[in-house]
Amino acid sequence: MTNPIPDGMTGLIPHLVCDPCDQAIEFYARAFGAEELSRSVHPETGKILHAAMRLGSQVLFMSDDFPEFCADGKPSSPQALGGTPVTVHRYVADCDAALATAQSAGATLVMPAEDMFWGDRYGIVVDPFGHRWSLATHIRDVTEDEMKAAMSDLSMA
Repeated sequence: MTNPIPDGMTGLIPHLVCDPCDQAIEFYARAFGAEELSRSVHPETGKILHAAMRLGSQVLFMSDDFPEFCADGKPSSPQALGGTPVTVHRYVADCDAALATAQSAGATLVMPAEDMFWGDRYGIVVDPFGHRWSLATHIRDVTEDEMKAAMSDLSMA
């Protein structure tokens, strides 16, 4: 009997539209240490229909932008949309080093690493394909009371 959930494909799997996807695959390998698992290429255009990469113990799906295959016929890459409301989050052993590696591979730093009130050292980069990545290292445990106190000190100015 076929397993309805393929091995290694549990939980949420982000599926990123990247333009061009082949360059994104190379970037994610350099910036985040991702390993390419598979790649399916359109026989006529050479564009990537589907790719899978492993980042740590998780899988990431990717494809080129194919508006012609979308129900609404519109492009869906962050570049075509003018940005994205989605952030891909990763915990890493060294947030500062991971941000530096991503930057040296071509990501843009949008929030330098800082120690946050919730107990993480946290920063954000945007990759060359318009996807936002938050990288964090958990540096201290915070009690619920400490969290509430810190949140009450936040200013929305």
